Amino acid sequence: MIVGFIDEYRQVYGVESVCRALSAHGIQIAPRTYRKARRRPPSARDIADAHVENALRDLAGQPEEMYGRRKMTRYLRRKGHVVAFCTVDRIMRELGMNGIVRGRKVRTTIPGKDAVRAGDRLNRDFTSDAPNLVWVADFTYVSTWTGWAYVAFVFDAYSRAIVGWTTAATKTTALVSKALNMAVWRRGHYGHPIEPGLIHHSDAGSQYTSVKFTESLSLQGLSASIGSVGDAYDNALAESIIGLFKTEVINRHGPFKTLTEVEFALMEWADWYNNARLHSRLDYLTPAEYEAAYYSQQSPRRPALV
Repeated sequence: MIVGFIDEYRQVYGVESVCRALSAHGIQIAPRTYRKARRRPPSARDIADAHVENALRDLAGQPEEMYGRRKMTRYLRRKGHVVAFCTVDRIMRELGMNGIVRGRKVRTTIPGKDAVRAGDRLNRDFTSDAPNLVWVADFTYVSTWTGWAYVAFVFDAYSRAIVGWTTAATKTTALVSKALNMAVWRRGHYGHPIEPGLIHHSDAGSQYTSVKFTESLSLQGLSASIGSVGDAYDNALAESIIGLFKTEVINRHGPFKTLTEVEFALMEWADWYNNARLHSRLDYLTPAEYEAAYYSQQSPRRPALV
């Protein structure tokens, strides 16, 4: 930094004059020291830092720039950089880069007054031994210039993948039904159709306890599971991922003008989330990679050709 400063003003004031001015302000550097430094080749650390700094600067405008120190370190390693956490921490601080911090989520659940709802089959255990065994669902709201937009999700508890999503201008049963139907269709379309007994877990919102939605679950062979009223922990997995959506999309790219803009932003984020976003709970794999690893272990081994 000091050498660069002298380089900038040496043609105007001369090296000796600049060094005297720096020394008068407590920065001791002799002209001979400056000239040696200019001839000295950059160190291996300087070169490595430059590569990392360039990689970080290239993330400007990309969703990966939201990563914090730990996740950014894993991301850079996946890109071929041999880098330590402390190095990433130091360079990110120098560049003023920080991971995005979530805000608080406003609850949207309105319980059905007279609905007969299913029991809680998960009891706050949001783990699963395989894909398509446990799905969790919820929806949230987004403020636009033309009014409220509502976004419904369905997540797989095994990989945290977003298997279904949709948007609408009203928070009706149709909103959550479309997300569920999309999840069922996508799993079958990509070669992993659901089987009877899959648990569909949600909060006690009236959309999920309605007769129409309950019948839809039954027709598709899904087992309903509903948390208690007014307890966010009973649907904590869905609340957590929706918090990511609000932080990484709505707070970062909003305000949105129309429902259509929200829909396009949702589709882009869902694709990035499933196929590119690193997840600490998945050993810093993406949901797609995590599920692919599971299915590769389940595939029968073919006999060797002779």
